[in-house]
Amino acid sequence: MGCSILVPDIVPSPIRDAETLRKSFKGHFLGLGTDEKAIVSVLGHRNASQRKKIKEAYQQLYDKSLIDDLHSELSGDFRKAVILWTYDPPERDARLVNEVLNSWMHDITRLQVMVEIACASTPDHLIAVRQAYCALFGCSLEEDIIAHASIPVQKVLISLVSSYRYNKQLVDHSIANLEASKLREATRTKQLDCDELVLILSTRNIHQLKATFECYKQNYGFSIDQDIMNCGEGLLESILKVVIRCIDSPEKHFAEVIKGSTDGLGTDEDSLTRTIVTRAEIDMMKVKEEYVKMKNTTLEYAVADDTSGYYKEFLMTLLGASE
Repeated sequence: MGCSILVPDIVPSPIRDAETLRKSFKGHFLGLGTDEKAIVSVLGHRNASQRKKIKEAYQQLYDKSLIDDLHSELSGDFRKAVILWTYDPPERDARLVNEVLNSWMHDITRLQVMVEIACASTPDHLIAVRQAYCALFGCSLEEDIIAHASIPVQKVLISLVSSYRYNKQLVDHSIANLEASKLREATRTKQLDCDELVLILSTRNIHQLKATFECYKQNYGFSIDQDIMNCGEGLLESILKVVIRCIDSPEKHFAEVIKGSTDGLGTDEDSLTRTIVTRAEIDMMKVKEEYVKMKNTTLEYAVADDTSGYYKEFLMTLLGASE
């Protein structure tokens, strides 16, 4: 199992959890302050389905949005983490993508969010994200990519988010060998936005692509991501490298993101929060294993060392380290 959150064997009813959250807010209304520990204790130990039922119960009981009340009661990185966690996963990811597209800077740190959703999620989740995006923002995700992303990157991103990959373990080794040669031709000629490369990376199933990447390395002596980065240091090369990593080993990619967000001076809280919140119910246990291999220390230690307060407590809870 890759999920890191700890859900109790006996879970209170959604109504009881909603009441507990409301009580945690009422202290603020009475001038006693918000009970942040109660918020962490409830939401940090519930899965997506349970959190959705809590939100529905809260709305029915108090005729108020739980998200809105969390926004009013909390602040800073703790608020952002709790609210991202409380959203339904498709809505959360749609909002993350919209935030990226509407930011003033489109660097790899931001744009890789879209690649992660397209290449390290199930096909059904990607469809749900696109549907949520339309409902929330009144246009398709593809339309906003066209409006905000530069041309070479735009082509790759649209192809990735529009795809619906086959989700079973099916590999044709002759196709893997053939398409490895096509990818090699693209990297050799530095035509990284060519139709064949984009089509292969955006439509083939994950297992087929892993076989293709292995053929590439065996036949040409270098991994495809190495050859892509040898083509240049632009945004397109960086995007394609993330595509390869998210397909080939998403847990390594997310361990790298956390490493990058905590290494050196300062902390990239947005990347740290996004990674823990989006992967806690998917593959965080594998991410933690990869992090230990990279840094020879635990991910929990890195997060605890770089964060503080209830923000730290909440992230540690999602990592399964709250006890």
